[in-house]
Amino acid sequence: MSEKNRDGKQSARERLKEQRDRDKAREKQRRVLIVSAAVVGVLGLAAVVGVIAANSGGKDSGSDKAGPVVAPTGAIGDDAPAIPTGRTDAPATLTIWEDFRCPACASFENAFRDTIHELEASGALKTEYHLATIIDGNMGGSGSLRAANAAACAQDAGKFTAYHDVLYINQPPETDDAFADNAKLLELAAKVPGLDTPAFRSCVEDGTHDSWVGKSNTAFKNSDFRGTPSVLLDGESIFPTKGSEQISPENLKKWVAEAGKGKKPGTASPEATG
Repeated sequence: MSEKNRDGKQSARERLKEQRDRDKAREKQRRVLIVSAAVVGVLGLAAVVGVIAANSGGKDSGSDKAGPVVAPTGAIGDDAPAIPTGRTDAPATLTIWEDFRCPACASFENAFRDTIHELEASGALKTEYHLATIIDGNMGGSGSLRAANAAACAQDAGKFTAYHDVLYINQPPETDDAFADNAKLLELAAKVPGLDTPAFRSCVEDGTHDSWVGKSNTAFKNSDFRGTPSVLLDGESIFPTKGSEQISPENLKKWVAEAGKGKKPGTASPEATG
């Protein structure tokens, strides 16, 4: 192959890479605006701090390491593991892919938490949480993995929901990998009554569910999702709109009601997720 041809092929590859980088940057900005606009509308805030990490390359987070996969109690899914909350026979399912270091995930959770809990309590909705570690991969560190493992440990203790919420309420800045410190995760566990036990501490410090989290993250990377949070109601994304309506707690309630129209609310005992 001539030097000219090699240069031409290299130039084409560089142009293709630059175009892909531009596409990913636009997608990242679009999703930040979507989530931010929804939260601003709900809370009346002037701005929402944080950016969303796109499902791009980045450094390997180390969360996809080999090892025995130890699923937390009550986990579901094989190729796409998840932690379920709510009544198992609820007529509508909310699927959430999120990362505990992701600021946009915290914005979503802090705006929609009460609505989701209310819908679950009424038997209208069950939720499936898929845990990803893309911030670790994109920015370095291990806080996404450590927090996800700790949340899975909380699931073992029947305290997933409460601890999940505490992690998002106390989320550090994206650039501060505070969740990489198990001591910080144990400190936050004290905010959940009955969670800080020797069994929980051992689970967190041993990284019992690290490989399970890695399996979930691999499922995310192999999916068509472009970033976190990715949220679907009965398989249909709620971003940026459902039909012509913008996502909001009120509209989420309406969409769940529509999904459950003519169906009985769930009555099966909720999974032990606290």
